[in-house]
Formats: sequence, C-alpha cells, structure tokens
Amino acid sequence: MKVKNIRHCGIVVRDMDKSVRFYCGLLGLKIVKDYTDSGKYIDTVLGMQNVDLRMVKCVTEDGGMIELLEYLMPKKKEGSDAPEIRLDNIGGTHVAFTVGNVDGEYARLAGEGVKFVSKPVISPDGYAKVAFCQDPDGFYIELVQVL
Repeated sequence: MKVKNIRHCGIVVRDMDKSVRFYCGLLGLKIVKDYTDSGKYIDTVLGMQNVDLRMVKCVTEDGGMIELLEYLMPKKKEGSDAPEIRLDNIGGTHVAFTVGNVDGEYARLAGEGVKFVSKPVISPDGYAKVAFCQDPDGFYIELVQVL
C-alpha cells in the first residue's frame, strides 16, 4: 500500500455551533458539507452501536480538510471521558494551519477571546513564526507563518 495524500483530520467537538463559529467564523475555513449520520453503516465503521453523529466538513483555501464531529448519541456529559489536552500527549494533539501574518491573527483572535499558549515566536532556524491557540474544546491549533 502507498498513501496518496492526507484526506482530512477529524476533531470530536462538544458543541458544533461553537466549533463552527471558531473554525469557520474566526479561522475562515469554508463549510463544504454539514450532515447527520446514523444507522448500520456508521455503527459498523465506528465499531459502536446506535450512533447519531453530526459532521461538518470544512476546507482551507488550498483544499485541506478538517472534519468536525459531534456525537449526538452517545452524548458525552461535560467533563466526562475528557482527557487532559496537552501538547505532549501520545496521539493527535493539534492541527496546524498556514497563515499570512501570524502576528495579525494572534491580535485578532486574542481580541475575540481565543486562548493562546504564547505570543508568536520565530523558530530557531528562522523558517517560520508560530503560535499555538485552543479551540472551544481545548484542542490545540498551530498557526504558522512561513518567513
């Protein structure tokens, strides 16, 4: 087998409307599909039972895709099964987006109440300027400006 490309990154969210406001309203991704899925296919694919799922597929200007997933059933309660989100956890910890002006995005998003780890910092090799922020559920987003 040979992988052809990265298709998308899936992010499970607690509140789809909040997450759409963040990813599409603040970060500027475009919704290409918004739907719910339930039944035998999704139960089989996920290895679960009685799944009811809302999915919103969002793309960047160059076609990179993220898939936001809100489980309507089984529904998680606030704080349940929520591991501490840290950048050094094993497994997926963040998604990175290229931006034209990371300082401008930092100022704009911080002004909207988005939480950042630090102000933008230039990488030691001088290649990029980077800042990490968090989405409404605490998932990390890396904003990268190639210098």
